[in-house]
Amino acid sequence: SEGPDEDGFIAGMLVGRSAAMQEVAALVRQMALYPTTTVLLQGESGTGKDVAARAIHELSTRASYQFVAINCAAIPETLLETELFGVEAGAFTDAKVSREGYLLHADGGTLFLDEIGSMPLILQAKLLRFLEARSFRRVGSTREIHVNLRVISATNIDLQAAVTHKTFRDDLFYRLKVITITLPPLRD
Repeated sequence: SEGPDEDGFIAGMLVGRSAAMQEVAALVRQMALYPTTTVLLQGESGTGKDVAARAIHELSTRASYQFVAINCAAIPETLLETELFGVEAGAFTDAKVSREGYLLHADGGTLFLDEIGSMPLILQAKLLRFLEARSFRRVGSTREIHVNLRVISATNIDLQAAVTHKTFRDDLFYRLKVITITLPPLRD
């Protein structure tokens, strides 16, 4: 993976000469040094939250493992749990074979949860349990699976306001925002 170039930017990943982008680049490099720290990326759509997440991964010791991205808004609520945690054969009618979820695919690497504010409350509770124990069960299983990965999440909504409106769990919010990096809007 590429490191910072002579201007202090992250070559091939983050671009920008403004003070705001220099600050983001510095935070990205700093977070890469702490590969277990959970990071929350906030910013408007199109500000490069996914690019920042990938840069944190690529500059870290986890770079030789998978970077697994899941868009929480793009997957139907009924499928999100099985996509994230996997499923055991026979767990429901269409589950003919066991299937790994994104958590197992990201083992050793980074799980990027884009648009985390769109995650249904019921699944937020299961994600919180995972973040606390670093283990999970496939849908329909009783066996705990332990993984070692970093979680980076991103949102373009105000999660603090979502907590106030009871559409996002406060305990999950505090677990996700160990370090928060706010990406500036392009106009800035």
